Amino acid sequence: MTDQHLRRHFIAIAGNIGAGKTTLAQRLASQLGWKCYLEPVIDNPYLPDFYADMARWSFQLQVYFLSKRFQNQIDIESDACSCVQDRTIYEDARIFAHTLRKRGFMSDRDWDNYQALFASMAGQLKRPDLVIYLKSDVPSLVQRIQQRGREFEKSIDVDYLADLNQSYDTWCNGHADRLLVGTIDTSTGANEDEVFEESLRLLKLKLQIELPFKNVK
Repeated sequence: MTDQHLRRHFIAIAGNIGAGKTTLAQRLASQLGWKCYLEPVIDNPYLPDFYADMARWSFQLQVYFLSKRFQNQIDIESDACSCVQDRTIYEDARIFAHTLRKRGFMSDRDWDNYQALFASMAGQLKRPDLVIYLKSDVPSLVQRIQQRGREFEKSIDVDYLADLNQSYDTWCNGHADRLLVGTIDTSTGANEDEVFEESLRLLKLKLQIELPFKNVK
């Protein structure tokens, strides 16, 4: 069965830095014949400066991500195909900007400006049908970050990762902007194949649709 015979779907993969979002998003898109919209990380001109001086570059970085994610989602909504998105615009505001403000890296003035901008953008967007949250512990995140070997990520503070994890837990427990969220806890040592199979089961269960699954019980 091809995508054109199915109702159009929009799902997103959420999770901390190094949680495995991109790998899962690409694999799901390939399996289902959907389009994959990736997070604009590699070409981000602010990330190296941000990790070197978070207080100086937090606001600029978050506005950059917000604008790119907004355009990304506009493209998704205008696309006739079903889509998988690598991280949501809601995480930018509720997780990353929130954590940076909590850590003292974003002033009240910048925070208020950012939140007003986010609210005006989010109010125009269609929510994903399902968000799959990849929950991971900090040692696992650090291991994956080291394995992918991005130079600008070598200085990431483990306490920053822990604070992001806490923000994710708070967000998910607080109804996550009225999003439908399914959690996969990878802290138990689940490998990529197990995470992928569990994601397919979540899609089938939460969306209650028949998709072109292979070998899914």
